[in-house]
Amino acid sequence: MKAKKLLSLVLSTILLGSVLTGCGGASSESSSASSQANGTASADTAQKGVITVAASPTPHAQILEQAKPILAEQGWDLQITEFEDYVQPNLVVESGEFDANYVEHVPYLDSFNEEQGTHLVNVGGIHYEPFGIYPGTESDLAAISDGANIAVPNDTTNEARALLLLQDNGLITLKDGAGLTATVNDIAENPHNLNIQELEAAQVSRVKDEVAFVVLNGNYALEAGLSVAKDAVAYEKSDSEAAKTYVNVIVAKEGNEENEGIKALVDVLKSDDIVNYINDTFDGAVIPFTE
Repeated sequence: MKAKKLLSLVLSTILLGSVLTGCGGASSESSSASSQANGTASADTAQKGVITVAASPTPHAQILEQAKPILAEQGWDLQITEFEDYVQPNLVVESGEFDANYVEHVPYLDSFNEEQGTHLVNVGGIHYEPFGIYPGTESDLAAISDGANIAVPNDTTNEARALLLLQDNGLITLKDGAGLTATVNDIAENPHNLNIQELEAAQVSRVKDEVAFVVLNGNYALEAGLSVAKDAVAYEKSDSEAAKTYVNVIVAKEGNEENEGIKALVDVLKSDDIVNYINDTFDGAVIPFTE
């Protein structure tokens, strides 16, 4: 009797073990299949590689975020790192740490290459940001106070652009031939004895309550919550020569122009989806560039 019970117990144990092994085997196969499926999905998502881009927060990084899922569908992993200045994004592309940047227009790029000895190239124009004159302690350009302070960016090309806009609005006159490299030293006539304060571009909007007017890049105006259409007392027109001259571009290191990932990035940024996003989002402060 005891032998029968013992035999029954052994058989039950074997049977139970078989059942558990069967369940475990099915679970392992399912897990393996799931892992393989996930691995395949990951491979599909990143099968072409990673694109690293250095960008200004507004609007550049915002626009790139819209491009990210589109590129993911094509197998590209777009990785965006934000920078607050214009210098570092160029240096990290020159060093090879990043594939590309999206922060600047062509005159600034050309000036940077000349001054720094870098080898950076424009691989595609994406958008244009109208420069604007915004009110600070005063709001009427026609009635500007004598000796009033006006803050402008201090980097070579953006300072020239600000001075040209002030000239276009009758506040100053520049020397003949002063163009994209104009500085305060090129002011020939200053009937209101205006004091032009040269500041790092990111700092200009921060002195808005301390000066009569500020002249801002489009991206810094957006960051300051200003609308070129609603708040600027004067701005560059979308059909102006400035729109063509100061187009914001994707920049890569020379020799990487034909990089597949960079070309895919430019194609997506120039697509209808991104053009529509820009037009719907930035209230005229950012205008898609169409060649």
